Amino acid sequence: MKPAVSRLCAAAVVAILAACGAKAPPPEVVRPVMLTQVAIGDTGDRAVFAGEVKPRHEADLGFRIAGKVVARNVDVGARVKKGDVLARLDPADVGLQAEAAQAQAAAAETEFRFAQAEYERYQNLFREKFISASALDAKRNTFDANRAKYEQAKAQLAVSRNQASYATLLATEDGVVTAVGAEPGQVVAAGQAVVRLARESEREVAISVPENRIGEVTSAKDLVVALWANPGRAYRARVREVAPAVDPATRTFAVRVVIVDADASVQWGMTANVGVAGAGNGSAALLPLTSIHHRDGKPAVWRYDPVTQKVDLAPVAIGQYREDGVVITAGVGNGDWVVAAGVHKLVPGQVVKPYDAGKGAAPASAPTRNSVARS
Repeated sequence: MKPAVSRLCAAAVVAILAACGAKAPPPEVVRPVMLTQVAIGDTGDRAVFAGEVKPRHEADLGFRIAGKVVARNVDVGARVKKGDVLARLDPADVGLQAEAAQAQAAAAETEFRFAQAEYERYQNLFREKFISASALDAKRNTFDANRAKYEQAKAQLAVSRNQASYATLLATEDGVVTAVGAEPGQVVAAGQAVVRLARESEREVAISVPENRIGEVTSAKDLVVALWANPGRAYRARVREVAPAVDPATRTFAVRVVIVDADASVQWGMTANVGVAGAGNGSAALLPLTSIHHRDGKPAVWRYDPVTQKVDLAPVAIGQYREDGVVITAGVGNGDWVVAAGVHKLVPGQVVKPYDAGKGAAPASAPTRNSVARS
């Protein structure tokens, strides 16, 4: 029985090996690629500077007197109107001071009225020759002194009343609260920031511009602002302010760019890009940075042939690296299709297929290759 079993096992192994040897190799996988079409002359140079949306007018509001905060009526993000109450101090001390000043003013007024009446009586006595001129002069001096004291008391009363009104912090204009610096129960000093109020009338972007590009920004006729939150919308802009001196650490100028047609979607603190349009190169093309493949240290692109569906490596000349792509001055033609991503995983003559037939797929016939000199 054992020899028979051994023969059966050997036969099974031989059959399995024969079946494996007869199996056909797996078909070659066609790699999908993302394509982009070359457009000659579409290289309008646009310098882009990242910045932050800020209000043009922003002020820290605080009480003009020291005291204990008993109420804060607004929080960050609250929209207020001019004259709205933002916060209050404990009014007890300033109220008592105002009452004391009012009492002093009343006493000074009483003394002034008495001195005035005395002076008028002495004038009549002087006309009747019952008193001397020196006695009249003494009453006149007393009258003038009491009048001055009365004026002083009235001024002190006005100051005390103002101090009492300073216990209420009012909004100086329409705006939005962007920060708060005190809480109820906290004792604050005079002038300490309690609320930061930003005016909503103007929004602008704060950017930093390198020394070698400050002239380009200040002389630009067209400026556009695009938000990271809404990159499809472009806002018109203009330069409002340029710092008079360069920052010693970053070697850049602080520039404020006003958003001319800002809407409610432009919120403070958002990240924004300020674009400065340039003339560009009419005989060059702008391609994505990911389309460049370096072979032996030289730049090239994978050009796609829609007829054979194969790619070949085409050396190119690079004119400029930019934030939005790379400018190609030679090596590709108008209408050419090139691989935009995954260039490091291709080989010459490889068959590929467009990644998305609805977006950026090559046409059925070969495109016309027009004038960019192939060097």
